[in-house]
Amino acid sequence: MGLIQLEGMEFYAFHGCFKEERIVGNHFMVNVTLETDMSTAAKTDNIEDALNYQKVYEIVKSEMAVKSKLLENVANRIINALYDKFPAIEKCSVKVSKINPPIGGKMEKVSICLTRCAKN
Repeated sequence: MGLIQLEGMEFYAFHGCFKEERIVGNHFMVNVTLETDMSTAAKTDNIEDALNYQKVYEIVKSEMAVKSKLLENVANRIINALYDKFPAIEKCSVKVSKINPPIGGKMEKVSICLTRCAKN
């Protein structure tokens, strides 16, 4: 087994509980960690035998474009879409961070992380 990690993907999106957040938008950062069998790709050096992380990025980008109130909903949709596209994933973790959230005080970011195993 091996890990594929897409770290620091940045998006401007329209997620939040406040109506204004879904109109004005905010900066978000997404990290994805995928656990999968890489043994065939390691031997063949063929992209067809690998989990294509460019397609992973495209899925994340597509899901980030869908407005949501909760970051939990965004992360759950990303996980569902990744498992739908890549059944070889054994474990998937998605961390979604809202940069400078509107909480009435100074805060760099707030993050949620969801993890799912293929057997769940």
